[in-house]
Amino acid sequence: MGEHGTWFDYLNRFSWYRDLADKAGGAFGRDWKLPAFQENHFSMTPILSALLLLVIVVWGAMAFRKGTQSADGGVVPSRSMNLRNFFEMNAEGVYGMVEGGMGEHNAKRFFPLIGTIWLWVLIGNLIGLIPGILTPNDTVNTNLALALVVFVLTHVLGIKEHGVVNYFKHFMGPVWWLAPLIFVIELISHFARLLSLTFRLLGNMVADHKVVFTFTTLLPFFVPVPFYLLGMLVCFVQALVFCMLTMVYIGMAVEHGEEGAH
Repeated sequence: MGEHGTWFDYLNRFSWYRDLADKAGGAFGRDWKLPAFQENHFSMTPILSALLLLVIVVWGAMAFRKGTQSADGGVVPSRSMNLRNFFEMNAEGVYGMVEGGMGEHNAKRFFPLIGTIWLWVLIGNLIGLIPGILTPNDTVNTNLALALVVFVLTHVLGIKEHGVVNYFKHFMGPVWWLAPLIFVIELISHFARLLSLTFRLLGNMVADHKVVFTFTTLLPFFVPVPFYLLGMLVCFVQALVFCMLTMVYIGMAVEHGEEGAH
């Protein structure tokens, strides 16, 4: 089960629950058990949770788009808190963050990317707090894929803004006789970004969910509440850090290109 579990992990501590499991097995065969009594009962694999996350993000985006196409143009919010309001608040907050960090011009260009990463990382982190759901952000594959998107786009945008030769010229440094050394250092620093984005999110989410799971299995009521609140804070902070680093990396590449263009 790793760092995740379900409410059945707590029930397994009681003899009446274990007796029920044995009776269920005896009724259908000695080696057969109900899913709730199996080792990996009611747990979702990272692939299934990634599909669930994709459905939530697309569904929320469609609800947001439907709201903007209403008769009032999406100006008047819904009276009750719903999925559309949640996505509208996130869109407004993330756009303000991108605009403040990258400027109005770049905010319009890169908000779709930063906003998508924000929703994926945030919602993926939050669903991992639900016992039995293995968030895709707890796996190296998902985090590496996100980091690769940022890594590749950073250089693609830098080349587009500055040109191939001029973009990679800054990897050589200002002094020609130090160019080989500076080039190696620059390559290491850029690949370090890839590892940083991948393992920072992975390590924090694994640790966060492990703490929540530990206290949930000790006592599923009341005791885990402070740790769930702390876990939610960690989820928001890690989504913010991932997006802020993405903004910094892309901003540095674009600024370099703009300087070369003048």
